[in-house]
Amino acid sequence: MAMRTSRLWERQLIRRLWEAVGKPAVEVELWDGEVCGVDRTRAVGRIIIREPKMLRRLMWNPSLAFGEGYATGRIEVEGSLVDVAASLLAGMLRAIPPDGRKPWRERLSRRRGHSLIESRASVHHHYDLGNDFYRLWLDEQMVYTCAYFPRENMSLEQAQIAKFDHICRKLRLRPGDRVVEAGCGWGGFALHMARSYGVHVRACNLSKEQIAYARRRAQDEDLTRLVEFVEADYRQLDGKYDVFVSVGMLEHVGTEQYPALGAVIDRLLTDNGRGLIHTIGRNVARSLDAWTERYIFPGAEPPSLKQMMDIFEPNGWSVLDVENLRLHYAETCRAWLSRFEAHAGEVARMFDEQFVRMWRFYLASSTAAFLTGWLQLFQVVFARAQDNSIPRSREDIYQYPDRRSLHETLAASAQN
Repeated sequence: MAMRTSRLWERQLIRRLWEAVGKPAVEVELWDGEVCGVDRTRAVGRIIIREPKMLRRLMWNPSLAFGEGYATGRIEVEGSLVDVAASLLAGMLRAIPPDGRKPWRERLSRRRGHSLIESRASVHHHYDLGNDFYRLWLDEQMVYTCAYFPRENMSLEQAQIAKFDHICRKLRLRPGDRVVEAGCGWGGFALHMARSYGVHVRACNLSKEQIAYARRRAQDEDLTRLVEFVEADYRQLDGKYDVFVSVGMLEHVGTEQYPALGAVIDRLLTDNGRGLIHTIGRNVARSLDAWTERYIFPGAEPPSLKQMMDIFEPNGWSVLDVENLRLHYAETCRAWLSRFEAHAGEVARMFDEQFVRMWRFYLASSTAAFLTGWLQLFQVVFARAQDNSIPRSREDIYQYPDRRSLHETLAASAQN
């Protein structure tokens, strides 16, 4: 049965929607071949809407409908999906209010909260898809956070180790330090801190699969004397530590929980304690888009720096350093997307073709979000206000560690 011809009001609606999202450099083709948007010579790609009802969904909730439409094949993209997504996001940045307010339709949608039960369900939704799935496209350490590329032509594996060391230098880890890590993923960073810096680490996570994987690695590497992995929420941690670190967890905490997180950090750290939080963030406070919140990261909420201060101010913490690694995360996402595409057939056999399209869209749109500044990546270092042992410069942070010297230091510490 042939698809009906688009009506005048439908063609006017799609042009109005294109204008409302900042006139991105894309062509839009309707189901009958009608085309609007920019001229082909200036377009980075073409969005094809396969059926009329998709247009109505786009008018109601563009971010949700576009992701759903792409995942189901009702929307196709010709050209680079990253480039098309980047053009859309750049246009939206021009079009949305500067205070970050969302359209009223999106403000009506209910989002998952951050109680212990809700947080566990959110973690299970995303991180317990199976280690075999993530192993296909992550690095050898199974690190699912922004890598650090200080030099050109670094592999993803090299860049993730560089990220580990970059954070360890910022924290100025010393052999024997007691470190608590909130949200440890598959355990790669905790094991690296113990192995390379001789610290004692207690790391928590709510994902059963990730904790089981991390524990097996600690046993295989004979590091159980230095690293303990616990299946727990950050609110359930106890003890006293010299260092608090969290890499990629804050996005899932919820901004309403920031004062509680700050109180937990204050309770856990010693009088000379120090810490670092590494998180996806925003320049302006804004909720996560509806599609990503529903299908990928329920309950996720990347904060602005202003929102992050609700962690530090109530307990008198001093912020020592803020670094934005936005472009490093864009490069990380590109690497993940490339590896994902190389294994798309295997992913389809594990799940189905719609799952492949959904995750392709997620990884491509994430790359675009960091390229356009829609998302940021913050590393914030903090310490007690009365700590006068802080260094006078950042020079040592950018001195790359000599692995042989590190190991000699650790060996001498062990003998003592």
